Amino acid sequence: MQEQSLWKVLQAANKPIVLYGMGNGADKILVLCEKYGVKVSGVFASDGFARHNLYHGFPVLSYSEMKETRKDMIVLVSFGTQRPEVISLIEQVATEQELYCPDTPVIGDGEFASFYEEYREEFDCLRERLADEQSRLVLDSLISYRLSGKIDYLKKAETPVSESYVNILKLSDSENYLDLGAYTGDTVKEFLNYVNSYSSITAVEPDRKTFQKLTQNAPFAKCIHAAVSDRDGEVLFQAAAGRQSAIGKNGTPTLAISIDGLHSSFSYVKMDVEGAECAAIEGGRETIALCKPKMLIAAYHRTEDYLEIPRKVLNINPDYRVYMRHHPYIPAWDTNFYFV
Repeated sequence: MQEQSLWKVLQAANKPIVLYGMGNGADKILVLCEKYGVKVSGVFASDGFARHNLYHGFPVLSYSEMKETRKDMIVLVSFGTQRPEVISLIEQVATEQELYCPDTPVIGDGEFASFYEEYREEFDCLRERLADEQSRLVLDSLISYRLSGKIDYLKKAETPVSESYVNILKLSDSENYLDLGAYTGDTVKEFLNYVNSYSSITAVEPDRKTFQKLTQNAPFAKCIHAAVSDRDGEVLFQAAAGRQSAIGKNGTPTLAISIDGLHSSFSYVKMDVEGAECAAIEGGRETIALCKPKMLIAAYHRTEDYLEIPRKVLNINPDYRVYMRHHPYIPAWDTNFYFV
């Protein structure tokens, strides 16, 4: 049975609605609340984190203070986290209040509910194309989460990062590894946890400050200060610390490279490039067709990623087995496709 849209639930609510958290995610949720005529009556942070500053005119209270005036409320989680202690705080609030985490895309403003209704048949085709039952469980659970905002579906979908390395990627000790969106080297370090040796590591990162940390943390890798795109050249890159960084119409002129432009036979490629995944695939058509590298591709930045990413990859090489995994995170970030 399909979940009812969260926004219909909120429109019919007779309890006060409050935001848990601030920042970019909360800004997007407030825009949607205004669009659907949903009134927000307050903002709170976890006990110990409230500073009583103003956010959109609301004093930011602690959860304890919020409960003093609103013992029964609807809580909208308005930030993302993978930290176990923070997830535990969210889950504790969920035992006391009606709690949701609205789905908003990291990049763009597309809403999942209308997208899903329009492309339901394509989602059914994707489900049939997935290679194992866990992948199908992930897809079904994340569709239900993105429609309803209920975090129980995220817990149902999740597996540890180690499971994807052990059961899907099965890396050898002679990989030519390309890390697109290498950040400070955290995923290079993760890669090294699952191999005893390797042939080469190439790490690409566009943010200048982050790139400096990458070179310090991975001096053994070939580190390239560039954004990944569908062609070599230059793009405008907006550096904003992590998931808010992106290629766009504004930003600093930055070197852009394509996978094919690196002229290397990569055996394993990781792409987590803040919404530029489809462009990266286009720029790697020759490498993907000839080398058929194992690939981990982030699938959570744009509303259309669930359909567009596998469509593009399978158009290049239809022989891939396609897996889908969600690792512990609220909201549905850290969701990846694996092609092997």
